Amino acid sequence: MTTLVVVRKNGEVSIAADSLTTFGDTRLSAEFDRAYDKIVHHRGTYIGLCGSAAHQLVFESLLAKHEDLDFSTKRSIFETFRKLHPILKEQHFLNPKEEEDDPYESTQITALIANTNGIFGVYSMREVFEYTQFWAVGTGREFALGAMHSLYRRLDSAASVAEAGIEAGATFDKNSGLPLTLFTLKLREL
Repeated sequence: MTTLVVVRKNGEVSIAADSLTTFGDTRLSAEFDRAYDKIVHHRGTYIGLCGSAAHQLVFESLLAKHEDLDFSTKRSIFETFRKLHPILKEQHFLNPKEEEDDPYESTQITALIANTNGIFGVYSMREVFEYTQFWAVGTGREFALGAMHSLYRRLDSAASVAEAGIEAGATFDKNSGLPLTLFTLKLREL
């Protein structure tokens, strides 16, 4: 799957991702993939997607067609994903079934978001979280979280913490690999 991280530190936010795509036991490394970046840029917001490789193409299509998508706050991110869910079902043929007892239909998307307002996570039932320091998703998340927890107070920049998280995921998770991609923004002053 992947390792994705977001970090908030010293007036900056960073988002980073590994570059490996897997199909069962087959690995498509960055060396063979012309478009290995798992992070999408939209109007000052960076969105990292994990799960199906189709998510990125679908999301890029949605961003190009819908100018009014807002990723600036926890609430606006929720409303954006709520608005996108029927579009995903009707126009992109999303299969919203995960478990029979799920309380809501799934979007099947897990994403991390970074912009000048902060760092956020979105999960399949459209749950949205705003993080104060760092977070990770994907199959390498446990390794990334451990590395970032250990180094957060010791490293000076959001980018350094994010790099450490991705490197740990790429080292120990069989579904993650280097090189990494990383984007850093200054937080908006309140």
